[in-house]
Amino acid sequence: MSTSLDTSKIKALALDLDGTLLAPGAVLSERTARVINACREKGLQIIFATGRAREAAEKFRIPLGAEGPMVYFNGAIVADMPSGKTLHTCLMDKESVEFCIDLSRQLDIYYQVYFPGTAARPESFLMAEKAGAQRDMYHNHTGILAELGDLKEALGKPGITGVVKTMYLAEPEVLDSVLRPKLEDHFGKGPGSAVYMARTLKTFLEVMNITVSKGSGLSIALNRLGIKSEEVIAFGDEENDLPMFKIAGYSVAPANAKDAVKAAADLVIGTNAEDGVAVFLEEAFLR
Repeated sequence: MSTSLDTSKIKALALDLDGTLLAPGAVLSERTARVINACREKGLQIIFATGRAREAAEKFRIPLGAEGPMVYFNGAIVADMPSGKTLHTCLMDKESVEFCIDLSRQLDIYYQVYFPGTAARPESFLMAEKAGAQRDMYHNHTGILAELGDLKEALGKPGITGVVKTMYLAEPEVLDSVLRPKLEDHFGKGPGSAVYMARTLKTFLEVMNITVSKGSGLSIALNRLGIKSEEVIAFGDEENDLPMFKIAGYSVAPANAKDAVKAAADLVIGTNAEDGVAVFLEEAFLR
């Protein structure tokens, strides 16, 4: 992280989507689309660094013309686009997932799991054990509807050695005061934790392999591109964006970001509702 920005040395933009690039309601504004395309045409590499699945990010990647390595699932998967070829996968172990399933059943908190593709079923898929408002909300937000089924049964199917990402959906006070303490009691807290936990949206708590982060995913993408860390600007608003702030040469947070994220950023810009990323890029690269 640096305190000054020399735009002549920047070769890539690492972009979080929800709460950062996208306006409220997960909308890609016309202005933002125009500016990102203009930056790409000037030679800047566009790298998505998102908690979303590849399928849920495609509707934003395609109109931006972004190609090359993209960071999905907070770094659990790095894929080359538009081919979709997986460059890196990091799975959460089955024993940890089983504990999370048991806890969701015990506390009656909605929990869903992204399973990796197998020989029998090549595409990854999302599964939950119950329908309800949280499942519908996630579907509306991402376009992906969780299949319903027994998670432990799915976990035991041939070819499943682990899972890509798991997440709890509940009100913030439930996630913070009820669920997270129990997860930390079991897995540990902070640097000593056996899993990676991150709040991605207000009502999402994601649990993944401990080595997963947007920082590790971004490093893989940059190595693939031959771009140095000091040649990238990272944009983000949530705690899962902090690891890539540590990797990038310069970090930017919108004014709607969490306080800890704004404190860690080199620069705080306008909110996502104000097209803050687009305004910053216009001034920095397009004048």
